[in-house]
Amino acid sequence: MIFRSVRFASTVIAVVFSATLLPPALLGDNARRLRDEDKVVLLRGLMAEYATSKILIPRSKKALAIEQDGRYSQEEWDAANNKNGVAARAGDLVQFTKVEIADDRIEFELNGGMGGRKWYHGLEVGMGGSGRSMPVARQGMSSPSGTKLVLRFSKDAPPRSVDEVKELLGDVFDFNQRSASEQYMESLAPEVKEAIEAKKAINGMDRDQVILALGKPVRKVRETKDGIELEDWIYGRPPGKIVFVTFDGNEVVEVREEWAGMGQTAPKVLAPH
Repeated sequence: MIFRSVRFASTVIAVVFSATLLPPALLGDNARRLRDEDKVVLLRGLMAEYATSKILIPRSKKALAIEQDGRYSQEEWDAANNKNGVAARAGDLVQFTKVEIADDRIEFELNGGMGGRKWYHGLEVGMGGSGRSMPVARQGMSSPSGTKLVLRFSKDAPPRSVDEVKELLGDVFDFNQRSASEQYMESLAPEVKEAIEAKKAINGMDRDQVILALGKPVRKVRETKDGIELEDWIYGRPPGKIVFVTFDGNEVVEVREEWAGMGQTAPKVLAPH
C-alpha cells in the first residue's frame, strides 16, 4: 500500500512537470488566456499612463468599443459626440485614470471618465492679501474632459504585455506623448512649417500660425480698403525693424517690413502665394 502511494505521487509530479515543458499550443485554451499575473502586469503598466489622441474621442458613460484590429463604430462614436460632446481632439494629451481587465477586454477611463460635478467646482481661493477670491473652476471654462473606452480581444489571443496593448490601440492613441503643438506642426504644409521654424510670416497663414511664428503682436490696427476690412498685426518697436502682417479675415494677405527711426525704409516685402 505504501509502495503504491509513493508510485502514484511520483506519477502526478511527473505529469505536472511534463506539462510545464509543453508549448502553449498543446496545453489547451487555458494556457493561452490571461493569467492573474498577466493582468497585474497590464494594470501596473497602463494605470496613469499618458497618450496623445490621434482622432476625435467623444464623451460617453457607456464604454465605446475598440476592436483588436483597431476598428470602431464611427456611427456609435458620432452619436456619442453629438449627444455628449468632445472628450479629446486629435493632438490632445489624455491620461488613463481607471483600468479594469477581464479575460476578453480592457476597460479604461480617460481623464477621470465622463463623471459629473468635481469636488473642486465651486471652491474659491484667496488672492493674496487683497481680500478677494476667485473660483478654482469657473462654469463654462474650458478643461480636459473624460470618457470611457473598452479594448476587446479574443480570450484565446489576449495581449500579454503593455507594449502589445499599446500596439492594439495604435490607431487611436500615440503613446510617444507628443504635444498637441508637435502634432499640429506635423500636419502643416511644408512651406508654412518652414516659415514657422524660421520665425517668419508668409501669405496664406492663419492667425494661429502667425502666433506660432512671431508670437503675439505689439498692437493691432483695423482699416477698410476698397470696402474690404483688413487688420494689421504690428511687431517690433522703433527704433528698429517693424513687421506688418495684414489679415483679410483669418488669412494673411500681405507681409511687409519697415525700419523706423533709423533714417531708412525697407521696400515692401510680400510673402509668396
